[in-house]
Parts: sequence; structure tokens; C-alpha cells
Amino acid sequence: MRVSSEQAGDAPLEPLTPALEVRDLDFSYGGKGVLESVSLAIEAGEFVVLLGPNGAGKTTLFSLITRLHDRRRGEIRIGGFDVRGQAVQAHARIGVVFQQPTLDLDLSVVQNLAYHGALHGMGPREARRQAELQLKRVGLSDQHRTRVRRLSGGQRRRVEIARGLMHSPRLLLLDEPTVGLDIASRRELVEHAHRLCVEEGVAVLWATHLIDEVRPGDRVLVLHRGRLLADGNAETLTTRLGVATLGEAFDRLVGAGEIICD
Repeated sequence: MRVSSEQAGDAPLEPLTPALEVRDLDFSYGGKGVLESVSLAIEAGEFVVLLGPNGAGKTTLFSLITRLHDRRRGEIRIGGFDVRGQAVQAHARIGVVFQQPTLDLDLSVVQNLAYHGALHGMGPREARRQAELQLKRVGLSDQHRTRVRRLSGGQRRRVEIARGLMHSPRLLLLDEPTVGLDIASRRELVEHAHRLCVEEGVAVLWATHLIDEVRPGDRVLVLHRGRLLADGNAETLTTRLGVATLGEAFDRLVGAGEIICD
């Protein structure tokens, strides 16, 4: 969908408007419930980990936020805009890194980013300027003419993050972004996403099944079998459950299906 600056140029909302707000979200597929009464809100500049085992509903939640799926009950707002009734405004404020890579391997890095910019209504000069800016931020300025197939897995993920930020979104969704990466590349991506929150004010929702990607102080949403079981930082969750580690807290929550959201 092509989004022009005029279409997305509504009057700014209040600064306290959540970057993402989900209310009472239900979704079924083939008669089977996939998500049940999911509610959450993420503020600007906040890094939030959506933690759950494979099949928990993380990718389905992302698909509903981005409207790859749409037959659901409940409300989803991005920057205060409803993803159905105000789709253009809502999706002008979101960037996405999907679990499966979606870059064109035969195009250069900058060509991939410029194409994305064109989809958001940027002219060639503006798209090129934004591409260079975003590549500098992810440390890939020296690779802008390189074909994507020549990059490492970690470099490709950084290109996808740069692409997701081309149109200056308020919210960045990352669905299992470290799948297939080595430990060093995984750590580097986690650190980069945190810097985006601090330096750019971007809200990040990071979906993963890997507990070691959660840093001290991170807000954690535990999703299991389509239900949101917990919402709090790692220290709060371990204290409330009387365990020593987040891994133990996660096992307790998933095993018992207990809900400890505030």
C-alpha cells in the first residue's frame, strides 16, 4: 500500500498516546481459538519483550497488528489510530521485521531500502537520503552498494531494521529477529534495538522464545496458548512467583497457566 506524506500528515496526537494499544483481542482460525482477550499498551521509547514458546500466538498477534489477518474481535490502535478505520494513518506509524527474511537478494542494500521508501510515497532523492541515514545508524554505510546475498545473516537483519525505520515509524515490531544468527549477532541486534528506544524514541515489541534475549529491566509479556499470562519486568515476575530466575518464572507460568498481569 502506498502511503503519501499528505495522507499520513494528520494533526499530531498527544505525546502520551501509546505507540501501540490492543484491547480485548480475540482471534480464531478454523474454529480454534488462537488469541483470547489479549490487552496491552506500549509507550513511545519503550522496549517490550513478547516471550512465548513456539505456537503461543506471537506471530498471529503481529499479523493482526499489521492486518495480514483481519477477522478478529477487539481493538488495535497504533499511535492512537485504529488499524481498520484509520488504516493509512496507523500503518504509516509502524515498521516491521518479519520472522522470515523478505529482502531481495539480488538488489543492493540501498536499492532494497529505496524501494521501501517509494512504497511510502518518498521520491528517489528523499528515499536515498533516508536510506543512507538509516544505514549509518545500523553501522552499514560501507555496504550500501553491496548485493544483499553477499551479507552475513546479522547484517541482513540490520538492513531489515533499517528498512523498517525508513518512514520514521513510532512502533517497530520484530518477530523472532535472531532466528539462525550466531550468539554475537544476536547480542548485537538486541543492543541495537535498545539503542533505538533510547536514542530515537521508537517503541519496540520484540517477539522471541529465547529467555536469554531478555535484559535486566526489560518489560516482559508472557504469551502462552493465546493468553497473556504476565506483564512486568523480569525482577518483578521472579519476586512475585518466588523463584530465582526468569527461566524458572517462565516455566511456572507456562506449566500452570497462571495469570499474574496487573
